[in-house]
Amino acid sequence: MHAQVTFPTPQTAVLTITGGGPLNILGTPVIRALTAQLAELAERPDLHCLVLRGSGTRAFVAGADIREMASLDAASARAFISGLRDLCNAVRHFPVPVIARLQGHTLGGGLELAMAADLRIAADDAVVGMPEVKVGIPSVIHAAMMPAQIGGTRASWLLLTGENIGALQAERWGLLNECVPGDQLDARIAQIAEGLGEIGIEALRQQKRLLRRWEGMGVDSAITDSVAEFGAAFNTGEPQHHMNAFLERKQAKAQP
Repeated sequence: MHAQVTFPTPQTAVLTITGGGPLNILGTPVIRALTAQLAELAERPDLHCLVLRGSGTRAFVAGADIREMASLDAASARAFISGLRDLCNAVRHFPVPVIARLQGHTLGGGLELAMAADLRIAADDAVVGMPEVKVGIPSVIHAAMMPAQIGGTRASWLLLTGENIGALQAERWGLLNECVPGDQLDARIAQIAEGLGEIGIEALRQQKRLLRRWEGMGVDSAITDSVAEFGAAFNTGEPQHHMNAFLERKQAKAQP
């Protein structure tokens, strides 16, 4: 088995990489298993949040399988990287927020997988990097998101030097959302997932769709597009429910 799914709450799924060895290496069998599990989980209408993590403490994912890649030719290399692209896209376009839980090393294809997630929460002693150039290949597919996420200067450093950086520096650069002590990592992620579980499912999914759509739109087009989306939200009943609940709480506090 290359992937395991658990449900710590009815609204939160945890997808754990289990078949990639102690460093959770991404070979073709693991990539296919994760992609299939994501497709299955995406059909769950009650899900508010997905946590993506590696097994053990040594790595989230320490990269793609070099043993497998060493025997590739041009055609099989395209097939391999297309599979990894599809996995990252399954995370990026998953219908609800995806939290990448980073502990130990997150390198190469593992960092691309993490960048495809919506939120990246790391242990403060974690290490991230894009070392592909050191083994003779460029960083591709979702590495293309890096300049927009952290700026061209920092992206150039990571992609051209292949050097790793610590989690605290990655947080300062904007590559990670938050760093916490390792013994607090799971509790912090559970807290974030609990908060997402309290948000209306339709609004949560609509906001994620908008975030993905905005990435391919100019600012003016995105603003115009948002007007229709705002109106559509009121067809779900969620604004009425949550706004009235807010007003009732406010009124209750105002009463002597």
